[in-house]
Amino acid sequence: MKFFLSILMASVLLTSCASKLGKVLKSKDNEYKLKMAEQYYAQKKYVQAQQVFEDIMPYFRGSDKYEDMFYKYAYCAYNQKDYLNAESLFKTYTENFPNSTRLEECEYMRCYCYYKQSPKVELDQTATSKTISLMQAFINTHPQSSRIKDATEIMDICRAKLELKEFKAAQLYYDMGGYNYRAAAIAFSTLMDDYPDSDKSDEYKLMAIKAYYKYAELSVIDKQQERFEKVISECSDFKDRFTDSKHAAEVDSYKALAENNIKNITK
Repeated sequence: MKFFLSILMASVLLTSCASKLGKVLKSKDNEYKLKMAEQYYAQKKYVQAQQVFEDIMPYFRGSDKYEDMFYKYAYCAYNQKDYLNAESLFKTYTENFPNSTRLEECEYMRCYCYYKQSPKVELDQTATSKTISLMQAFINTHPQSSRIKDATEIMDICRAKLELKEFKAAQLYYDMGGYNYRAAAIAFSTLMDDYPDSDKSDEYKLMAIKAYYKYAELSVIDKQQERFEKVISECSDFKDRFTDSKHAAEVDSYKALAENNIKNITK
């Protein structure tokens, strides 16, 4: 019974709100509409505020009230999690009001809206890459901004996501096995080069060595010596790059295995 009463009350409330909004939108008094839009906005009723702002903005274009209206209109989209539209609106704001005291804020919010559109790792990461470039441009443009720390942290999060996506692609090649081992080795090497400051660089190098070794094992006899020599070369490079790595002993074991294979081939 309580459930049905709750549903009924919610239905009545929605109907009442819709009726009130309808009356506001039908009014011919634009100042009244603006007042109601501001009221809706203050009450965090962003759907209603957005509709009223949208209705009256053409009438206030060019007035001293237009900038503030546009600013709140952009935030209406943002607060409804419509980040695609919000990004476009914040961008338009910065273009239309280049001398605004809110310029820095809206430039940052445009970047942040791209960040909010960044999808899970498995999906296309265009928005993630765009976030990095926009946040870097923001930092370059506003080097003294109080938002620099947040911008830098977001860039780090985005880079980590791109790194993880690239890792998953390389790991997929490795897990597929067979002649995909060569593709895996190249992918792990590229991953290491793309993220030289990663704390997992030595792991990526180890995975490349393992993939090259497995690829050599599967190769025809005529190609094996050359490919085991590639493993040895990669192991030596590992030792030069990662002198203190916890994976050093495992790398040494792959080097020894490759050397033994070459000895057996050349007997």
